[in-house]
Amino acid sequence: MVRIQFAIDLHYELISPGADFVFNIHAAPTARQFIVSESLRVNQPVLTTIQADPATYARFLRLTAAPGALQVSYQAQVDIDHHVGDPDLIPETPVARLPLGALHYIYPSRYCQSDRLAVLAINEFGRLPKGYRRVEAICKWVNQHVAFCGNASCSTTSAIDTLTDRVGVCRDFAHLMIAICRALSIPARFTTGIDYGADLALGPSDFHAYVEAYLDGRWYLFDPSGTAVPMGFVRLGTGRDAADVSYATIFGSVTPPPPPLISVNAITEPGRPWEMPRRRPEALSTDSLPVLSD
Repeated sequence: MVRIQFAIDLHYELISPGADFVFNIHAAPTARQFIVSESLRVNQPVLTTIQADPATYARFLRLTAAPGALQVSYQAQVDIDHHVGDPDLIPETPVARLPLGALHYIYPSRYCQSDRLAVLAINEFGRLPKGYRRVEAICKWVNQHVAFCGNASCSTTSAIDTLTDRVGVCRDFAHLMIAICRALSIPARFTTGIDYGADLALGPSDFHAYVEAYLDGRWYLFDPSGTAVPMGFVRLGTGRDAADVSYATIFGSVTPPPPPLISVNAITEPGRPWEMPRRRPEALSTDSLPVLSD
């Protein structure tokens, strides 16, 4: 088990008449991710509403802000008790046995055009034995064929663009891996968290995009960018691609905001079950979804 403490600070300057916001910055309470404590502060005296998605457990903070400065601060401590599996013993799930909650993630989406990557997927991975190791091979292939480069892409960059340009940031790595998985009928979804363990040379702590692939009843974690430590991921949002899980969606006029201020730490204490997140060879999962019975 790991205990992660993190804080997110967002700053905006609103232009008249104000704006509506939908934030996805709260930790998601899953069967293996437990919220120990959390707090939210909004500097404006506005009504805030938090709504949870029953399918993904993602929580959305909604508010309407007045013109002027808006500051939103969220802090949380989270315990994560990972399911640990043997990569050699985890099979893929046939489409006929996929539950409805996973079926949603085998179709093409805005940034993951899997229907255009079928030839690549079959040529590169079609002959590999089906299972966790094949998904792991896709993850490694993306990591080896795309170079991490800050500001090398934009909000409209898709998996096809990344495959062509061979550069990107974490969201671009995730989109490409997801598209290839879906082209092989492997459900894969886009997940957001915090980049615990990222190299300081990459810049200050930030939101992080990674992949969850559905195999044998569980969603397993993969980080194709290789820039963070999956054991330290705190799950925030889950969707088909980045369009579903923006940390802030704004309906109104604001000046260009500064980057989010994020801090993240792992907590350990003598005699407590928490361990430091580390890179592990095993398969890690924090969410399950039973397959359909035969």
